[in-house]
Amino acid sequence: MKKLMLALACAGAVLCGRAEAQTAAPAWPQRQVTVIVPFTAGGTTDLFARIFTQAMQQKYGTAFVVENRAGAGGTVGAGAAARAPKDGYTLFVGTASTHAIAPYVYKQLTYDADKDFQTISLFATLPNMLVVSNTIPARTMAEFVAYAKANPGKLNYGSSGIGASNHIPAEIISNLIGSPMTHIPFRSSNEIMNALVGGHIHLAFDNITFAWPQSQGGTVRAIAVTSAQRSPTAPDVPAIAETYPGFDIGTWHGLFAPAGAPRAVVDQIAADVKEIFSRPDIIAKLKEIGAVAAPNTPDAFETFARAERARYRDIVRQARIEPQ
Repeated sequence: MKKLMLALACAGAVLCGRAEAQTAAPAWPQRQVTVIVPFTAGGTTDLFARIFTQAMQQKYGTAFVVENRAGAGGTVGAGAAARAPKDGYTLFVGTASTHAIAPYVYKQLTYDADKDFQTISLFATLPNMLVVSNTIPARTMAEFVAYAKANPGKLNYGSSGIGASNHIPAEIISNLIGSPMTHIPFRSSNEIMNALVGGHIHLAFDNITFAWPQSQGGTVRAIAVTSAQRSPTAPDVPAIAETYPGFDIGTWHGLFAPAGAPRAVVDQIAADVKEIFSRPDIIAKLKEIGAVAAPNTPDAFETFARAERARYRDIVRQARIEPQ
């Protein structure tokens, strides 16, 4: 009888365990996942998002949809992501612009870059590149500086908006050489390059992803990169730091979720990002466009993002950009 009771108890435990497993929360993802990109389709941020979503969709067989919400240097999309449900089904591709620079150039952000987001993982880092119209005779940084000084107030440059990572270096260089330049904001790198090639603007400090192919094609001229060292993608193009020591204003792209997203889901996605951005073919593809894959953990990304905010606080002050 005791053996029978023990067997029945064990069977009951098994059945209860199965029932609990059936009633437990289902594994993520069980439905469509939306990834908000704060810039237009076809840009660098969009490119990273699509690398991620395509790989995730293949792995899980669930729809991963990119939603482009451009405007105000990426802050429109960031605000939308911050207000999204905290269930792990809305993710956000943030950048140095949205999470390190914006807090210091916008008086009334609709989000808190630190408190409203849960870091997941970096995707990659990359420099910007100073490129000029072929109408500008400069071919070196020294020649560009001399030309700008000789034409104060006559040059204009494009960026993705106030506080964007391709806005800050232009303002710093303008201050360093003591020659004002006119800022013309666009919605995307595609628009910036089209305007530069068409002669509507004189220069841009845009992502190397778009600037370098245009330079190789001869439609614009590469002068320098904004990273501390030269880019392996364009080793013959000097770094601005070779002329102005300490100059280092690159950009980065990483994945966030609204604060409060389930930590188990966050860790799962971070592991997926590490696997995707560690693939040899992805690393090679990024290298071609001047980017360096840099997946990390949620905690490491949080430490990185906070350090970047502190660093860009000082950079924005140096650029003398008044909060808008």
